[in-house]
Formats: sequence, C-alpha cells, structure tokens
Amino acid sequence: MSETVYIRPIGFAPGPQSEEGDAIRLAGGLVYASRFAVTCRRDGEVVERWRASPATIAQVLGQLPDSVAADAETQWTNLRMAHPALELGARTVRLDQPQVMGILNVTPDSFSDGGKHVGDPAGTRDAIAAMVEAGAAIIDIGGESTRPNAEAVWEEEEIRRVVPAVEAAASMGAAVSIDTRRAGTMEAALQAGAGIVNDVSALRYDPRSAELVAKTGCPVVLMHAPGSGNDLHEGGSYESVVFDVFDALRERRDAAVAAGIAREKILLDPGLGFGKSLSDNLALINALPLFHALGQPILFGASRKRMIGALSKEAAADARLGGSIALALAAMDAGAQLLRVHDVPETVQARDVWRGLRDAALTDFADLPG
Repeated sequence: MSETVYIRPIGFAPGPQSEEGDAIRLAGGLVYASRFAVTCRRDGEVVERWRASPATIAQVLGQLPDSVAADAETQWTNLRMAHPALELGARTVRLDQPQVMGILNVTPDSFSDGGKHVGDPAGTRDAIAAMVEAGAAIIDIGGESTRPNAEAVWEEEEIRRVVPAVEAAASMGAAVSIDTRRAGTMEAALQAGAGIVNDVSALRYDPRSAELVAKTGCPVVLMHAPGSGNDLHEGGSYESVVFDVFDALRERRDAAVAAGIAREKILLDPGLGFGKSLSDNLALINALPLFHALGQPILFGASRKRMIGALSKEAAADARLGGSIALALAAMDAGAQLLRVHDVPETVQARDVWRGLRDAALTDFADLPG
C-alpha cells in the first residue's frame, strides 16, 4: 500500500497585511498564499483532504499518517523556500521575481517559427540582441523541434545548428540556455558559452547527460514528458495529471541528485503540451502553485502552444500573443520563476505591470486600523 501527500496553495492574498500576517511568501517571490489544501492519496486514490492556513497547518499535518508526515513537513518548508539566484557565467539571474527566457529556435521545422533563424547569422544576432534589449534574462537556444511527430535530429547536425547561435549570444554578454536532450550537444553548447541546460527529457534520453551536467556543475531544467524514446509525447495517460506529474518530477529530481547534481542547480518544468490533453494542460496551470512544494524553481512554457488555439477559434501559432500573455500572467500569479516565451517585449511589459501591482499591494495599509 502506497501513500502520498500533497500541499497545494489554493488561496492567495495581495500581501501578508491583508491576512493580518496569516500568509506565506510563496517560494521567495512576490506571491502570498493564505490557504492550502492538504491531500492524501493511497494507491493513487484520494482518501482524505484538509484545508489549512499558516496558523492551522501544524494541526493538520499532525493528523497525517506516519508514512507521509515527514514528506508533508518537507513540502511545507519548500513552499516557503527562497531560491538563490542562478549564476550563469558573468550573468546573475535573480529568482525573487518572474524572469523572462526568450526562445530562439535554429530549426527548419519548429511549430512556431521554424526556419526563421536558419542560415542567417546576421538575423540570428539581431534576434538575440532584440530579446536582450527587451529584457530577456536568458536566451534559450534549441536546434531540434520537439513538436508532435517531429523527426529526430542527428547530434552532429544539432551541434552545427546551435553552436554559432550560442557563441553569438554569449559574445553579447547574454545568459544562454541550451535546449537539448543530447549530452554531446550540451557539452558543445556549454563550451561555446551556454550556462544552463534545458532538457525536455529530464535527463532520460541520453544516458551520458546526467554525468555531464553533474561534472560541469551547471544548472539544469528537468521537464516532464511521458515518452521515453524519440517521441516524448507518447504514453500520456494519467490517473490524476496534477499528482502524477508532481510525482514524476519528484522522481526525476531525486534521480538527478543521486547522479551528483546539486539540488540547488535543479529547476522543474511541468511540460505543458507534452503528452497532455487540453484538459490536462488546464489542470496543471490551475494547480501550478503546488509544484513549489517540490522545493525547486519552476520554469513555465506555454507560449504560442496549441492549447491557446484550441481555446481561441484555432488561432494560428503566430496569432496567439493574447493567449500567451494570459497564460504568462497565470504563471506569475502562481509564483513561477521563469517564463519561456517567444514574444519577449510584450511579456516583459506584462511582467513589469504585474510587478507594479504587487509592489503597490505590499505598501498599501490603508484598510487596516492605525
């Protein structure tokens, strides 16, 4: 018999003063949580659920079975954890507010902008410079499309595509992420100036990748995808997508730590759109605050994805700006630390306005007695 527990923030406040201090700062960011659902599962079935506030959480946790009590205490600590900044070469990326990661695809077949930056070094440099100037904290460079039914790319070809772009971005002083699942490409990109690995397979695809990341000491993003071979989208069947993805990300985090990767170097991504239906994606976005209970920063990538078209009269990929911004704001409200996006200027502007509202709420005591 297997028991698991999950602590999900379900109530939020503009600042702690609006709850007379009965709220926590979620994951060290600008979001404050005041109510929580504590859910216990046994063999995959929900058997108990309690609601708590910071003032009553100890009482609720004290009612849990001994088998999950320690994990619940760890999750409660994780929800209140402030994450250290990412050190990416000469660049420092703070995680106490949402940061924008700009997408640069150097592929001929990416779902959104395939071919746009292939064989055009000057255009690639201009695109990188525009994203940096617009406020992107990190440039995420990928040389293989991971859309459904995309053909796999040979490692040598992927390296040929990404290294010039990584070198160009690094020469501008940008913090660079390499979006790949192959150890050879990771190594070549890191040598060319990348500072973080973004692996959509969560270090499962290439058996060499975990050792490489551990040896270099670079940060790594572990994304959830149900497939284990070339097709990362296959096998997307869940008893409860939120809890199942949570458990899978915990397993991959623990496997990375066991491989020698420092815990503070690991970020997690729920993998929206990878082997997930529209309803799965929506459930994960609504439950995104739960994933802070794993104790790692969260990367959120929903920019221009098919779910936006499904909710907006099948809008084409290049006509999904409004939906992308809406989902980015939902991720900010959930405390996500990194937003991986195609539309950098617009997302940075939305983030800055969101930040202004948060700052104003933290300094507004007008409705409290003197």
